[in-house]
Amino acid sequence: MDTDVVIVGAGPTGLLLACELRLAGVRPIVLERRPEPSGTPKANGLGGQIVRLLDHRGLLAPVREGSPYFGQVPTFPFAQIPLELSRLGDDLPLDVVLIQQPRLERVLADRAAALDTEIRRGHRMTALSQDGEAVTLTVDGPDGTYRLRARYAVGCDGANSPVRELAGIGFPGTTDPGVVLLGHFRATEATGDLYEAPDIEVPGYGRLRPGWNRTPRGRVTVTSLHPGVHVAAVRENAPPPGGYDDDAPVTFADVQAAMVRVLGGEVPLGEPIWLSRTTSQARVAERFVAGRVLLAGDAAHLFPAGGAALNVGMTDALNLGWKLAATLRGGAPEGLLTSYDTERGHAAARTMLQTRAQAELERMEEAVADAAIPRLLAELLTYERPLRHVAELMSGADVRYAMTGAAPHPLAGRVVPELRLTMPTGEERGVAGLMWAARPVLLDLADDADLRQVAGPWRDRVDVVTAGCARPPARAVLIRPDGYVAWAGDTPDGLAEALAAWFGAAGEPVTATPGPPARPAR
Repeated sequence: MDTDVVIVGAGPTGLLLACELRLAGVRPIVLERRPEPSGTPKANGLGGQIVRLLDHRGLLAPVREGSPYFGQVPTFPFAQIPLELSRLGDDLPLDVVLIQQPRLERVLADRAAALDTEIRRGHRMTALSQDGEAVTLTVDGPDGTYRLRARYAVGCDGANSPVRELAGIGFPGTTDPGVVLLGHFRATEATGDLYEAPDIEVPGYGRLRPGWNRTPRGRVTVTSLHPGVHVAAVRENAPPPGGYDDDAPVTFADVQAAMVRVLGGEVPLGEPIWLSRTTSQARVAERFVAGRVLLAGDAAHLFPAGGAALNVGMTDALNLGWKLAATLRGGAPEGLLTSYDTERGHAAARTMLQTRAQAELERMEEAVADAAIPRLLAELLTYERPLRHVAELMSGADVRYAMTGAAPHPLAGRVVPELRLTMPTGEERGVAGLMWAARPVLLDLADDADLRQVAGPWRDRVDVVTAGCARPPARAVLIRPDGYVAWAGDTPDGLAEALAAWFGAAGEPVTATPGPPARPAR
């Protein structure tokens, strides 16, 4: 074997997965076909559960540094419907941090470098095969073609994933026939506040409204997520004269001409920074685990609306990292790696539900002026319970994994709440600070010797932490490395079963692996 794991793709998902494996003592090799990191801002921020989970690795501080917005948002769009999340009080379910993808990749690459991770840029995988023991990859690098043999390979290589194709994994779904032209522009007009339409007047049309501005010919949106920068997109209901040349780069003239055809006048966008075209797709891979080949991020799923792809893909990495490392070390319970496919397939299905609903609402409003269903849904979402349900669905907080036991605690299968803890030293801290090492934690909130005794045989792989909590949700909480609760309860009943189900049989030897060179800095 040349290495234990090869990760194909050094985007946010691949880089975060590499960091997770290094924290668990596994040394992956990351292959990236681009010789240099991309400067294309394909995504502009993170939202939902991934924001809290990055705090579990000490990554939230560098991610939010310099961000124009961080925190819980009072409003957020669901298709054309503004969700008034402020109605839910202080416990808003949707955390947001604005960060463009190039800077996010720099933060993750810096963390990977601090963990002594090998990233090979300018190395493109061209072939892949697997047998019962390993995966063999053929790679074209700057110095020629070579082969890598690894125990596992993970495709984090995007929507057109060569790993997925070479592994023979189907990618069923749909592609929207419409094309969206989009770009970032240096603003020449006032940009307004974040999440609001810039103060732009279009000759022959009028002032742009927040969200999509629709005409019988298509729709246009212009917003500002970063001071001095317009983010604009245009979608025509019918192809332009001569159609689109997918092989030709998008030009400023293309975008402006499309906006004139839709709105009837030129939009003062400013100097273009970045331009692209995209088509909306709704696809989920037939499986995320195929023998020794695995998929994560856009290689595993594409969503048609809502900007959820990056959030879901990075959560894939957190779910997969500790399971793959445990499988490599030995002593992992049977089916642990299969649970990655089950759990993240469920999460992808929930995300697909809400993003398809948004896409269908958009199409409905395009087809029927003053469509009744969006109007009725907007009324329903003024009430707290349906509003919270949709907000949790968008944030990923509704995802609940199946856990052991006949009647699991309400916390089981969900992300651990951010409890405020009092440590034996008197120090006050949150749960996130206990998770930086990416190890399982049994949080003893009642100083219960019986609970600690049950966990004793797993002390080599589970950290036991005793702390006080003003309002404990249970006497003890068992937290997986990805932040999800494996078990919670007021008695030891079921604890041993949960420990064995997720972390292997008691006393079973685990192969020692060298840990990372340094604990991540806050």
